[in-house]
Amino acid sequence: MIKLFKVKEKQRELAESANGKPPGKKQSAGELRLHKDISELNLPKTCSISFPNGKDDLMNFEVTIRPDEGYYLSGTFVFSFQISPIYPHEAPKVKCKTKVYHPNIDLEGNVCLNILREDWKPVLNINTIIYGLYHLFTEPNHEDPLNHDAAAVLRDNPKMFESNVRRAMAGGYVGQTFFPRCI
Repeated sequence: MIKLFKVKEKQRELAESANGKPPGKKQSAGELRLHKDISELNLPKTCSISFPNGKDDLMNFEVTIRPDEGYYLSGTFVFSFQISPIYPHEAPKVKCKTKVYHPNIDLEGNVCLNILREDWKPVLNINTIIYGLYHLFTEPNHEDPLNHDAAAVLRDNPKMFESNVRRAMAGGYVGQTFFPRCI
């Protein structure tokens, strides 16, 4: 029986070398699922995806969101995605690379989105996360904040919040914190 497996392995190697292709690394289940998710993406026109490390590294990519409504209209926000080999059983690690004045994104880029934490389920996909991130910009949530100061201003004085967002996106200070231009 063992010899049969060795024969099969030898046949596979010969077939691969006959094709002129070197034997490739076998894809993990997470890579296969991610490949499927990416091929089925249906992004809003305000979102795009890029692969800074090249198409060979699907497990690390960036998503750019340019909201076309709400407080963050005309801003450009870049998120890095790191996908675990056991995806979809573990949620992707998502960070905002753009420093932003937002109640649900802290100054280090951590994102407070329920589907990236306690509400993650393997039936969710990359498309769902991108729509969730987009929704954070069209409807910021002051009830579950990472940036408590921004959440308090949004809750208590929405006009002041809008002014702070505009100042931050134009490249300026909000309180003691400087935000680089992202418009």
